[in-house]
Amino acid sequence: MKRLVRNTLFCLVLAGTVWCASLLFDRQTLNEDLIRLHVVANSDSQEDQSIKLQVRDAVLQSLEGDLARVTDVEEAKAYIRENLPKIQGVVNQTLESLGFHGGAAVTLCQERFDTRTYPTFTLPAGVYEALRITIGQGEGKNWWCVAFPSLCLPCTSEGFSQVASGAGFSDPLSGALSGEPEYQVRFYLLDLLGRLENRLFRD
Repeated sequence: MKRLVRNTLFCLVLAGTVWCASLLFDRQTLNEDLIRLHVVANSDSQEDQSIKLQVRDAVLQSLEGDLARVTDVEEAKAYIRENLPKIQGVVNQTLESLGFHGGAAVTLCQERFDTRTYPTFTLPAGVYEALRITIGQGEGKNWWCVAFPSLCLPCTSEGFSQVASGAGFSDPLSGALSGEPEYQVRFYLLDLLGRLENRLFRD
């Protein structure tokens, strides 16, 4: 009887260890395998918010074709780094065409993000790599999405699953992000880990 209890406890501990390891792996995947696009408006005025969205559209259009052909996050980061001057040019040209002369800063950096819900998936809080575009004073509301893998454009739940699978996300991670009931606890813990990262992160 004691042996049965001991073996049962061992199996439970082993199963818990494997589950926790897979959870940490999923958190690492989110940290390292995503690149978010983060556009910060000059202010919250209607005009500046409209400018923010037009800058977003221009940048997405300039990146969409090339990033769609990239399958590795390191390659995507390298592409963005190499093309920061090009992206800056797109931003500058868009701002000039709109009559905005406050300038903008374009960087690839790590940033803290709160939990964010999109139409077909939710990203937990945490520290993510981001292509950040700060327009003017950068004191307005933000807009952000996932530039790699390409999830900025609206997609169906099926479309999200395909993109996530192509990016190497595990089925439990994809299920957690898309809100499948059986993975709600997993998402909660991923979000909790991300909030802890945000507290510990130093710019």
